[in-house]
Amino acid sequence: MADGPNDDHAGWDRISKGSLRSARRLSSRRGRDESGLFLVEGAQAVREALAWPGKVNLLATSDPVRDAEYVKAAERRGIRVAVLTDEDVNALSDTVTSQGIFAVCRQITSRELPEGNVRLAVICAQVRDPGNAGTVIRCADAFGADCVILTRGSVDPHNPKTVRSSVGSIFHLPVVVGVELADAVSWAHQHHMSVLAADGGGHSLDAVARSGCLKRPIAWLMGNEAWGLPEADRALADQVVGVPMWGAAESLNLSTAAAVVLYATASEQRA
Repeated sequence: MADGPNDDHAGWDRISKGSLRSARRLSSRRGRDESGLFLVEGAQAVREALAWPGKVNLLATSDPVRDAEYVKAAERRGIRVAVLTDEDVNALSDTVTSQGIFAVCRQITSRELPEGNVRLAVICAQVRDPGNAGTVIRCADAFGADCVILTRGSVDPHNPKTVRSSVGSIFHLPVVVGVELADAVSWAHQHHMSVLAADGGGHSLDAVARSGCLKRPIAWLMGNEAWGLPEADRALADQVVGVPMWGAAESLNLSTAAAVVLYATASEQRA
């Protein structure tokens, strides 16, 4: 779409300068914290956001005809719809090739740990890479985890890259933030969960699965991308578990390891 008026979009309100400026501020943590809002980019993530009643404040698209499905969903819920120019899209997006559709949403994380029956949880200890955090959330969603906990010092899950990497999964399960690691481990134990630290040098995941341990409620403790789990953090876990590797690779990255251990656990719990 051109930067100027487009006859195909006559009758649609272009986003105001004030709304565009406010949306741009959501790229920073300070802007998100002060407003209590965050920005969602991409068709799949916007679809999931619109499925949450009362969570979306604004739908913005570069092409309301192309995105008619989303526009109709927004209008049914009384959500304001605004049209973007290419220049507006470039101002909002942090991707190389944007899909040109965004939603401004109320924040969805909690600082309260879940109650009730929890069989599979992920505890991320100071995970700071937004792409990794989003992919871990996506993996947790894919394999039926009940929640993801990002301990104090972790990346903000409302970070645009985290939201985009989750591909909408951030809307599917509880994501808890700002919890001390020791408190998260204590919560897991109170809910009769075994806490398994995913880290090299521990018991083989295969052996742990054969022992029947993974059939019980499990909280997986995942460490920081750069330094893993410090000894003090490892000591909080009931067991340290490593993913066996038979090739020449030195290690797996955080999100790949999360996918492996969560798949193995979900398979055992559903067997």
